[in-house]
Formats: sequence, C-alpha cells, structure tokens
Amino acid sequence: MNRTEFIIVTAIILFVAFVLGWFAHWLIHRFVQVQGSEMSELDKMAQALHDAEETRDEAIAYLQSREAEMANQLYQTEAELRAAMDGLRDARHEAEELRAYIERTQQA
Repeated sequence: MNRTEFIIVTAIILFVAFVLGWFAHWLIHRFVQVQGSEMSELDKMAQALHDAEETRDEAIAYLQSREAEMANQLYQTEAELRAAMDGLRDARHEAEELRAYIERTQQA
C-alpha cells in the first residue's frame, strides 16, 4: 500500500465515521426532540404537580395544628380527670370520717 492509497483509505474511513456520527446525532435528536404540544402538556403537568405540592403542604400544616389542638385538649381533659379523682378521693375520705363519727356518736 503506497502513500496515496493510505491517504484515500484513511479519508474514506474518516468520512464514513463522520456520516455515521452525523446520522446517530440526527437519529437521537429526532427521538428526543420535544414538540410544542408536548411542551404545553409538560407545563400543565408541572403546574398540576405544583398545585398538588401546595395542597399537600396545606394539609400537613392543618394536620399539625389539629394534632397540637387535640394534644392540648387531651392534656386539659387529663388535668380535669386528675382534679375530679382528687375531689372524689377527698369526698370518700370525708364520708368515711362522717360514718365513723356517726357510729361513735350512736354507740355512746
């Protein structure tokens, strides 16, 4: 193989590589290309996602405030229950003292 044949073969190989690269680029660009109608659909989907995220955040905030309110109400109810139980214990103790007093006065 002389020098001229080597240059021609190298040029053909480079040209074929260029054509294959260009064809691959064109093919990929054609499959990946986003059409205008697809873009508007993507915009609608992005807006719907944004709205859904806002709704989720609002729901989370509402649930957190509701949970705090319910926890506060539970603490208040437990405090009232403790106070009622203390009052009942005192009333029972007082009733026992009165019964004991009545029994002592009736026996005497």
